[in-house]
Amino acid sequence: MSREIVAGVDGSPESLAAADWAAREAAHRGLPLRLVHAWRWEPLALPLDQDPTAQQQVAREVLREAENAVAGRHPGLPLSAQVIGDTPVAALLGTVDEAELLVIGSRGQGALAGFLLGSYGQQIIAASPVPVVAVRSRGTGPATDGAAGDEAVEETPGEILVGQDGSPEDSAPVLKVAFETAAARGASIQAVRAWSLPPLIAYSPSSLALADEAGGLVPFEEKALGEALAPWRERFPDVPVTEHVELGSAGQVLLSRSGSARLLVVGRRARRGALGQRIGSVAHAALHLAPCPVVVVPHAEA
Repeated sequence: MSREIVAGVDGSPESLAAADWAAREAAHRGLPLRLVHAWRWEPLALPLDQDPTAQQQVAREVLREAENAVAGRHPGLPLSAQVIGDTPVAALLGTVDEAELLVIGSRGQGALAGFLLGSYGQQIIAASPVPVVAVRSRGTGPATDGAAGDEAVEETPGEILVGQDGSPEDSAPVLKVAFETAAARGASIQAVRAWSLPPLIAYSPSSLALADEAGGLVPFEEKALGEALAPWRERFPDVPVTEHVELGSAGQVLLSRSGSARLLVVGRRARRGALGQRIGSVAHAALHLAPCPVVVVPHAEA
């Protein structure tokens, strides 16, 4: 099955930054890029005097603008563009059978926007079976490598920050994305495992025994991180990796170390609540507060 990078565009600076980031990532990975714009005639949409043909023309112009911008900055990149007659959520999720990554725009410090106004972004992230990347427009964070405007941003490989949690099996999808992206870019990885001090009752006798054998809780967490990374270090021996274990909440620890990161990779455990699917506190914090693009990787259901 052929794979591609898919970016949602709607003409906003955030979505144009997402399209540019997606183009560079597609070039790194040797994949084609598909730009998607969702359009569905809404009889009550403003302006009231605009008929379906005029609305559709506006949709085509939005897509053409993004396509021309990407083609101008990335000549030679295999590129396609498509107007899909559906809601933004359904349009983008309808591409997942061929998508390696879905890329969307994000304002950060608030609701996701760009291709997705309101709750669209969270719906896509919560439902997508493939990783979703949220990219801010240029100037919204010190480490962002998004670009929206007349000039493309020169990207350096830099460092990819990845959160590791749970067992090696649980975190394998997240580490896979981080290592594959680092290898494609020639970047390094900083792997972070955050841990807290739960009530003693939360530790089983077997886990307490393992911690004791490791020399305490900190060495126990360091050992867990090393074991999770081991198969990926072996698979990608040319990717430099540093490890960091810290006491604290995962979201806070990752954000505290994200200042110089070019990309933050986190997992999500989809949970259903009274108001629909939730993406988890760590992914939520990263999407709203991280100063760089964020990849949210589907994790285990809970």
